[in-house]
Amino acid sequence: MWVKDEEEERSTWRASGTDRPKRTRIGCAAMELIMISGCILVLPVFAFITSFMFWPGSTLKAYNWYLRRRLGLVVRYSKSGSYRFCYSSRGTPGGATPSLLLLHGFSASKDMWLPIVKHLPRGQHVVCVDMPGHEGTTRTGAEDYCIQGQVARVHQFVKSIGLDKRPFHLVGTSMGGNVAGVYAAHHPAHLSGVTLMCPAGLVYPTESEFIVRLREMEKTQLQGSIPLIPTTTQELESMLKLCCYTPISLPKQLLRGLLDNRVPNNDFYKEVFMEIVGEKSRHSLQEILHLITSPVQVIWGKEDQVVDVSGAAVLQAALPNCQVELIDNCGHSVSLERPRKSANLIMDFLSKKEVNGGNAKKLS
Repeated sequence: MWVKDEEEERSTWRASGTDRPKRTRIGCAAMELIMISGCILVLPVFAFITSFMFWPGSTLKAYNWYLRRRLGLVVRYSKSGSYRFCYSSRGTPGGATPSLLLLHGFSASKDMWLPIVKHLPRGQHVVCVDMPGHEGTTRTGAEDYCIQGQVARVHQFVKSIGLDKRPFHLVGTSMGGNVAGVYAAHHPAHLSGVTLMCPAGLVYPTESEFIVRLREMEKTQLQGSIPLIPTTTQELESMLKLCCYTPISLPKQLLRGLLDNRVPNNDFYKEVFMEIVGEKSRHSLQEILHLITSPVQVIWGKEDQVVDVSGAAVLQAALPNCQVELIDNCGHSVSLERPRKSANLIMDFLSKKEVNGGNAKKLS
């Protein structure tokens, strides 16, 4: 009876013009394809989670790689003699606005500018360089880590990639702001202008929390941990609180990843730190303000606890034509806390200079 029923069923399939066994096979193949596709999607996610749990530092580097690619930044190297510079760049010089060269702060890298680059026009030529000894740029010795030494190396880099062929706009933050200001004093012919973001190297009317701590440490000959060179996750959290006005709450794994990437460089960071706070570099920007002739823009977070915002008034007094922008509810890490605002301010400054320059040419 069962055989007969099955035979009748097959006759019915043939009479209706359908082939149920074939459809069943197609359905099974489709399910297998879905399962395989699911595995293809799940495996990278699983790999990412595993990597984040066990190698968070490597995961953060991979994320920066992804961000650079997404923003169109390409990592390049430039050799000058035996010295190698590492930098990332996007676009080509010769556009409507001058090229931008961005100088990062102490213990950071070229990738600290990624949040700002994200908000710059896609056609803007931008170059982010690793400062002497940092990340992929050659490590040498103390002579390259004082501010004057860094200025010399930055100028060497500028010539090595041909950025000196037309005036460019220089942007520096914190230690990089100190370097940018001193560079502007020594190489005005190469610049169309300079942006100083919370620059170090001044005599500040009001001492910041960091400077107060530094003075206390000097009494004990810098014994103990330096606030900007953390060795534990707790010290890293304290550093983030010092640098950022808006509280940053990061998962423990992310903190561990940041720390894992920093700790192997701590001896180098300490060497650089001792140079930039030493007598030769501590007030290097203050000492050359009278030599700066390029148009200057100043951007400063009002709640800066590393170098006090009162430094903006010092710059304005010494450079009456400089344009000062103070950002509310923002600390020392302006590029991290207010990247869109910073990018817009820089581009507005560039555009105004181009308009004024064009009008001056017409009048002449």
